[in-house]
Amino acid sequence: MYTHISPRKLSSERMKRVLIVDDHEVAREGVKKILDDPPGAAVFGEAATGPEALELARKQAWDLAILDLSLRDRSGMEVLKELKRLLPGLPVLILSMHGEERYARRAFKAGAAGYITKDSPRAALVEAVHKVIEGGRYVSPGLAEKLVTDLQRGNDRAPHETLSDREFEVMRLIASGKTVTEIAEVLSLSDKTISTYRARILEKTGMKNNAELTRYALQNKLVD
Repeated sequence: MYTHISPRKLSSERMKRVLIVDDHEVAREGVKKILDDPPGAAVFGEAATGPEALELARKQAWDLAILDLSLRDRSGMEVLKELKRLLPGLPVLILSMHGEERYARRAFKAGAAGYITKDSPRAALVEAVHKVIEGGRYVSPGLAEKLVTDLQRGNDRAPHETLSDREFEVMRLIASGKTVTEIAEVLSLSDKTISTYRARILEKTGMKNNAELTRYALQNKLVD
């Protein structure tokens, strides 16, 4: 298991403990470097996988977890849910390569305290961390505007928002061009299970085939 703890500065108050969960060492180092300003005494823990993150969460107390959704071993969304089950009071900030339109709503529903993309300015990440660690919630101005617009339109939800997290992931993989067998391998499920998910997705969204799903996903920026 890979873990590392090193002294860093997060705020001028008492020493904070921040758990960074990302399967790329360079990304973890980048986050620490950004938050190490001004220099001082804080503590960072690092985990590259879901199990490492959960083990560190069980063994030590943390003021904040910063979580990537794209882990090699499992879905970051699943790790988020497990972290919140294990430590309901732990604020979790999602730091993801995926745009907010893909996962932000789901992340907040699963218990995240904030969502920020990896292409955000350094200052935005610092702002998000401080807001979340102080007990608030962080949403970007763009997402906040979209949420207000959605409220003004009423409670109608987009078709993909009716899907469960697993169904949504299967839909994205279908739209990315993967076959049932390839999706089953990625998600460690059987072909039959993936086919069942596909049928549910088509039924819930009212679409007829993979081509329609793909077109919809592209139009709504749900896949690259």
